[in-house]
Amino acid sequence: MKKKDIKSEEIARLAGVSRSTVSRVVNNYANVPEQTRDKVMEVIRQYNYYPNVSAQVLAGKRARTIGLFLIGPGKVSGDILTNMLIVSVIENASACGYYVLTNLIRDAHDEETVRSVREIFFQRRIDGGIFIGASDREPIIEDLISEGFIVGVVDQEPPGLPESNRLVANFDNDSGMRQAVDYLAELGHTDIGVINGDRNRLSGQTKFEGYQAAMASRGLSVNPSWVLAGSFHENGGYDAATVLLERKGDLPTAIIAANDSVAFGAIRAFKEHGVRVPEDISVIGFDDHALSERHHPALTTIRVNFGDMLEQLTSNLIARIEGSTAEFKEIKLDCQLIVRNSCRKI
Repeated sequence: MKKKDIKSEEIARLAGVSRSTVSRVVNNYANVPEQTRDKVMEVIRQYNYYPNVSAQVLAGKRARTIGLFLIGPGKVSGDILTNMLIVSVIENASACGYYVLTNLIRDAHDEETVRSVREIFFQRRIDGGIFIGASDREPIIEDLISEGFIVGVVDQEPPGLPESNRLVANFDNDSGMRQAVDYLAELGHTDIGVINGDRNRLSGQTKFEGYQAAMASRGLSVNPSWVLAGSFHENGGYDAATVLLERKGDLPTAIIAANDSVAFGAIRAFKEHGVRVPEDISVIGFDDHALSERHHPALTTIRVNFGDMLEQLTSNLIARIEGSTAEFKEIKLDCQLIVRNSCRKI
């Protein structure tokens, strides 16, 4: 008999027991005689029977699956950082006995996309979800949290009134930007520019605010011409540096990029225009991308531990699903300056 044809009623008939006894065996209840359990399990193994997941969910059981939702318009197959984030969630969920359903969201405001994501939650195909790449206070996430679903978000400001079903994970971007500005100032730089990330995302805003605060604490002025709009992608850094070079004005002696990918793009634009790094301009990244150490020049950056963040977020999400904690959780990790070859003393 094929797996698709067999039901719990048939297992019960073949084993000579009631359907409720099969259910108790499948769910590992203790009140089943050992001889009866062995007889039912032998039939289950013989016919490769697996209980219907939908039926289990309707009965109030967990799906033992979490969702991972990546928000962004670009491709992820060639992005090392994004792939590391995906693998980190899968590894940590697997260690807890959970599966991961992964979904790419190209447009978080597209009605069909929103309907599809809500359907995944409402059908109880997952027990909770993690969102990466969302704008701060993304409507789809806020709706799910208001409905009572358990959601973890990377890069989100903690709410004014903490909800027990919301988890947030962030890095201390103020500390990271302060370390970057302090390092450049100690090298003698006073003309320091910045290429921002996506300002609709919390990290884009907090990194810029951290840059402003760090410059002020050092008594350094911020030149508006050196505050460049960007994104968190390499082409954003390339475009920003190109705009800076085409203005034909004075260049800063150093640039801090919103992340390492942005720094890679900026360095590529500088090289194409004959501007040398670090001889003509120093560049600092943020994140410590897997390729930063092997880049030419090797990139000085602010290291953040994404693996540790995702491990904590995933394990805390699962703990919340299983009811071992009921409190709001904010995960906040510090950053560390990594000195390489893309900055020089002046």
